[in-house]
Amino acid sequence: MSRTARLFQLMQALRRNPPPVTAELLATETGVSLRTLYRDIDALRGLGAIIDGTAGYGYALVEDASVPPMMFDDEEIEAIVLGLREVQAVADPHLAASAKNALAKLQARLPNAQAHRLQYAVLAADRIVRPPQPTVDVRALRKATWDERTIEIDYIDAEGAATTRQVDPLSIVYLKETHSLIAWCHLRQAYRNFRLDRMQNLHVTEHSFRPRRIPMLREAIEVLSNCWPEPSVMIAKNRETAEL
Repeated sequence: MSRTARLFQLMQALRRNPPPVTAELLATETGVSLRTLYRDIDALRGLGAIIDGTAGYGYALVEDASVPPMMFDDEEIEAIVLGLREVQAVADPHLAASAKNALAKLQARLPNAQAHRLQYAVLAADRIVRPPQPTVDVRALRKATWDERTIEIDYIDAEGAATTRQVDPLSIVYLKETHSLIAWCHLRQAYRNFRLDRMQNLHVTEHSFRPRRIPMLREAIEVLSNCWPEPSVMIAKNRETAEL
């Protein structure tokens, strides 16, 4: 492996691992000795990368506009295209449009050969039957989830019973061909799934449950996973997030 490729690999390891990343882990991932690793860290700093930390403590990469973006290999391009096309196929209209725009921006920034590969990627994602459209403003729901704000909704369950619920939103998942919200339900005092196409009248309250979303999500996944007959990619990603 060339030194340039190794430095790119080191940058990727710094981005991928939660900081501070130990020198031992970085050396293992890049296949070098600790002495070489320290020299590579100094080399990246000399090229303009802002890397906090020291030997014996660990390192954290602070992204810097002066450092050129890392190039993608061919399979990474395919993975990005597949993921964004999947979002276009199953997400709410606003997020689907954002995925389309992201693909266009990425294509414009890539070298010609890779831009061509992105445009004509081998992998694709589509749905013959699209999921039911959410009946609430999903952007407002996502923001409330990020902000860790309790929401109030009118909800119709599978039997047609209507209730008003206050819930703490934890994550939105694509589950069994529908979009569902994983949340803590104040009425039932339990974790529940709420289909977005059965919600009405979303209201974001002033009550905050910060900073408990991630531990609550971790617990919710463990409780609800026994009720999910089939795994989903989004549930798996939520599990990875909760474990960070």
